[in-house]
Amino acid sequence: MKLRGLYAITDSQLLAGGRLLPYVEAALNGGARLLQYRDKSNDDARRLREAEALNELCTRYGAALIINDDAELAARLGVGLHLGQNDGSLAAARALLGREAIIGGTCHASLELATDAVREGASYIAFGRFFNSLTKPGAPAATLDLLEAARLRFHQPIVAIGGVTLDNAPELIARGASMIAVIHALFGATSPAEVEQRARAFSALFDAA
Repeated sequence: MKLRGLYAITDSQLLAGGRLLPYVEAALNGGARLLQYRDKSNDDARRLREAEALNELCTRYGAALIINDDAELAARLGVGLHLGQNDGSLAAARALLGREAIIGGTCHASLELATDAVREGASYIAFGRFFNSLTKPGAPAATLDLLEAARLRFHQPIVAIGGVTLDNAPELIARGASMIAVIHALFGATSPAEVEQRARAFSALFDAA
């Protein structure tokens, strides 16, 4: 599938209390192309159950599920994987998941890290944070110039993450982001209908670009 558009990332606190599946389905219905399941808990049984349910939703809506930092779970479900800098080897994940799997790597604000990720077989490279982020307030800041340089250097799709909103997403897309990864600006909503409305608005930015 073409890696372009809205990249929704789950948050176990934002989506607690039974919100996970209805809110995710609303995001997918609104046009999200990739969904990253991000849950750092140690409840393996619940994580498997939720990931299976999310995978069914993604399949129904023609989107791709990406598991954060759990190559074994990704392999079990036959879905994609996202690895941070301390989450293990991209090359090993590629060997485990096969040539067709979508595997992304966190590159913070570094073209060198992106070069390493591409060499190890990354399907996409993720830069951030670009703006103040509630999820990772201490992460190094990436710039629009970095985004433009990455677009010139790499053929792989580029993900922009970190404090992305409807107001600042257009400049990220204009400067080279193939996908915008959104957590709070998408899921920090009071209803599934509001999530769907936000997802449609984010997705529409790519139609205009």
